[in-house]
Amino acid sequence: MEIPMPAPVCLIENSPAGELQVQQEALQVLAEIHQPVVVVAIAGLYRTGKSYLMNKLAGKRTGFSLGSTIQSHTKGIWMWCLPHPRRAGHTLVLLDTEGLGDVEKGDAKNDTWIFALAVLLSSTLVYNSRGTIDQQAMDQLHYVTELTERIKVKPVGGGGRQEGEDSAEFVRFFPAFVWAVRDFMLQLELDGREITEDEYLENALKLKPGSSEQTKLYNLPRECIRRFFRARKCFVFVPPTSRRKMSRLEELQEDELEPEFREQVPWFCRHVWETSQPKTIPGGHVVTGAMLGNLAVTYVDAIRSGAVPCVESAVLALAQIENSAAVGEAVAVYKEQLGPRVALPTETVQELLELHAQCEREALRTFMARAFKDDDCRFQGELMCHLEEQKQELCCRNELASSERCTAALQELWDELDDRIGQGVYSVPGGYQCFLDDRQRMVERYWQVPAKGVKADEVLQEFLQSKEVAAQSILQTDKALTEKEKEMAAERARAEAAERERQVLQQKEAELQQKLKDQEHSYQENLRQLKEKLEDERKKLLEEQGKMLDQKLKELENLRKEGLQEKAARMEAEIQRLQQQNKELQNPPWIESALASLHEGACLVLPGIFGKLAGRWS
Repeated sequence: MEIPMPAPVCLIENSPAGELQVQQEALQVLAEIHQPVVVVAIAGLYRTGKSYLMNKLAGKRTGFSLGSTIQSHTKGIWMWCLPHPRRAGHTLVLLDTEGLGDVEKGDAKNDTWIFALAVLLSSTLVYNSRGTIDQQAMDQLHYVTELTERIKVKPVGGGGRQEGEDSAEFVRFFPAFVWAVRDFMLQLELDGREITEDEYLENALKLKPGSSEQTKLYNLPRECIRRFFRARKCFVFVPPTSRRKMSRLEELQEDELEPEFREQVPWFCRHVWETSQPKTIPGGHVVTGAMLGNLAVTYVDAIRSGAVPCVESAVLALAQIENSAAVGEAVAVYKEQLGPRVALPTETVQELLELHAQCEREALRTFMARAFKDDDCRFQGELMCHLEEQKQELCCRNELASSERCTAALQELWDELDDRIGQGVYSVPGGYQCFLDDRQRMVERYWQVPAKGVKADEVLQEFLQSKEVAAQSILQTDKALTEKEKEMAAERARAEAAERERQVLQQKEAELQQKLKDQEHSYQENLRQLKEKLEDERKKLLEEQGKMLDQKLKELENLRKEGLQEKAARMEAEIQRLQQQNKELQNPPWIESALASLHEGACLVLPGIFGKLAGRWS
């Protein structure tokens, strides 16, 4: 992690009036974290020891406030950012949420929002409870049943989605689910045989057949957990110490804790550290600290406005921020790459354009690594425009440096001739030929000057043209020449000047063709990197779809085993929808649409290649 964080800070404040507010101090911390973040949130009833587990995940004895009374101690959502103990280059973000079910608060709706935010922001959600996983524990986890009313995948009316269809997408982006059962005093046995903690959880999540209201209420929280959370894990913990010492839990030495508890906590921590994945958004794009802060603001703003947080809307809003920043970062990389490499003036335009192309390639890689959801290539087009402007400016600087160096060299070489003109050396019979010889030697010496750059011909032509009055004056005063010879000499001078002008124009035309060719290369590089990115995104979507499909196939098998044919039929319909989506992902229309958008943008930004692209695209 880039900055040390000695203690947790409040990320989302929950005021006494029930108003949620993202805190600037926490946002400033997150804004400085440019690494991927692994976000672990803990939720559960108040005074069940959530903060103790979070301190252990932080590798600290103290940090998150434990409190020692029956009152809820944590208010809102508190955050602690630490270097990840297992993943180099990643930051572990721990979120300790306000205890649910606090009787003093009296607002169950507020609890549901806290729980929903923990789900939306985390990559692993730890649910902490006491005793056993029984019906009472399930009833207390009613917040999971209300997520369909508190979270939307797509905006209302987006694509005509049906109610169940939206929540079926939850598994795509919901966190891994870990149920931590505290003060567990039973034997892990089922039908006389020992079972694992995970088997204990899955057995508790089994559904009952039937359609009575009582059965529906029994099944609802279990069904939601099974449908929404693809990865599930369970840990049970014996009481850490006697009730008398519980109020001083964070002060106790390790040897004062129950031996079994001392064994259980490290197993829990290792699992969370080693299996929790970096936080991603739908599509597989990895979230950084700065992005996590923006997501928190977007979700809380939606709640404060009375709306339901919508994942797709939040991702699109985040994409606007990130893509704009990606353009700025890419331009900065271009300049950073160019700085130590460029030495102006370059001898040829080609040399300069090759240097530009190398820096442009690196800038594009930077942009592609950070940008996402740029479906219409608006931000990539903006980057193309910026880089084309940078190239034009570079070319201008190159030409100016060349002009200044060439002009200075010519002026220094001309000074000798100027002195001779002033001394009347050429004001004698045969002086004009003498002048021409000296001028030719000056030109030869000029061509020997190194590093003149791309304007060498043009500056020489302009310089000699500016001195033509002096040359004609010497010609006209040369008494050794007849009028006819003077006229022929003047004609030769004009022809030589015209030839030099023709060569300069020819060079300019060649440079123009090189620049047009460079624009074509620039477009092709943009196209190549965009295709690679779109293909990578398609593969990530297929992988995401595959995981969803595996989870639903497993759930279908369980439903059939439990004899729940009606629910199994609904699950089959969901599976068929997913399989159809997988077929569509083999050749998704948005890839062709994005390439067409890039083409349109390139024609505006790189007008020199419009004709070539228009013919090729049609």
